[in-house]
Amino acid sequence: MPSAKIIVRELLTTIATMALICAFISTASAEEGAQNSIKIKTVVLDAGHGGKDTGAISKNGAIKEKDITLSVALKLGKMINSNYPDVKVVYTRKRDEYIELSKRAEIANRNKADLFISIHVNSQKGTTATGTETFVMGTHKSSSNFEICKLENSVIVLEEDYQSKYEGFDPNSPESYIIFSLLQNTHLEQSLKFAALIQDNFKLGPIKVNRGVKQGGLLVLWKTTMPAVLTEIGFISNPAESNQLRRDAVQSQIAARIFNAFAKYKTDYEGGAPKLIPDNEMPSQSAEQQEAAVESAEQQKAAVESTEQQEATVANAEWQEATVANADRQEASVAETAVQDEQPEAKRQPEAKGQPAASGKAYRIQILSVTKVLPAGAPDLKGRRDAYYIYANKAYKYCIGEYATREEAAADLPKIRKQFSGAFIIFAEK
Repeated sequence: MPSAKIIVRELLTTIATMALICAFISTASAEEGAQNSIKIKTVVLDAGHGGKDTGAISKNGAIKEKDITLSVALKLGKMINSNYPDVKVVYTRKRDEYIELSKRAEIANRNKADLFISIHVNSQKGTTATGTETFVMGTHKSSSNFEICKLENSVIVLEEDYQSKYEGFDPNSPESYIIFSLLQNTHLEQSLKFAALIQDNFKLGPIKVNRGVKQGGLLVLWKTTMPAVLTEIGFISNPAESNQLRRDAVQSQIAARIFNAFAKYKTDYEGGAPKLIPDNEMPSQSAEQQEAAVESAEQQKAAVESTEQQEATVANAEWQEATVANADRQEASVAETAVQDEQPEAKRQPEAKGQPAASGKAYRIQILSVTKVLPAGAPDLKGRRDAYYIYANKAYKYCIGEYATREEAAADLPKIRKQFSGAFIIFAEK
């Protein structure tokens, strides 16, 4: 018969083992919960250009993009620090210095940032273009998007050995941009959401012409491993707009608009009420300056709307072409298998794990987000015949499952992540 000491020792060992097991389960659950939620703890602010890279210059040569972007970035950082002291703000540059594009992404990745905001000022050969627009990583959909991407990417020629550093990328060659069509951006949905919030706030002024959210092959966003946007806060090539952008009050207003978008984005994921900066607390321009800005915007809004209409026509033609091609592929599949449901494969709905709410909203597991409908049997779906898409925020969000509760979705999430490591739970309407 074992002694009392041996029994006590074995009992203590058993208790210690159980405690370790419980700690492991608790840690695993915490990690799973952390992966399934977004916390904005670190933000990287990237003031475009700098040092020997002046960026775009106004028509009179007096105003430089690098100076405006730095001022707006520093003002934005102060606003975040003041209102959200728990958020760490990292700058790619805090003074007039040259930072290579690849280094900017490295800074964000090294600091494990939760959000990357690159601030730029737009420019075109003419003087009529006006307004703001925000880009996320993707393939350009129009010639105007391509021109902006070429302009922003052209600064790499200032870097030593840029061809090997950027894997042979030529900023002026359309063929080089094919690489971006092959990238699968895990954070596309969050990037699009934040970009839309920025543009919604920009519409409130001081530059009210909204050119929208767009996608483009931008090297500064290429290797970031978090939601990332590049926002163009106005046109330096437009004399009236560049005159606005050089003013400290206007720069503060623009920074406040981006901050309000950040505050809304943060609370949308974390809960609580956003700490917004109201209009009456923003620095204001004189009445004469405001009148001139309104007149300039009204005169040139028609030109912007014409450009956007042309781009929409091109995008619609591309969508129709993709739809026809997809239909052709599906017909070929029918001929080969002689078995096909009436509903296209990409839209086939899965069996529900629980009854969705009457509103049509339910919990789902999103596996990827793309800008065009994938053909039946696309490699990106990895053989999943139960995948279907929801169209929202200008993207096709492919999902698996339909759940009445978040707990049911969470139970399936680990299994789905074995195929799609970036999968996460959403609550969306079908």
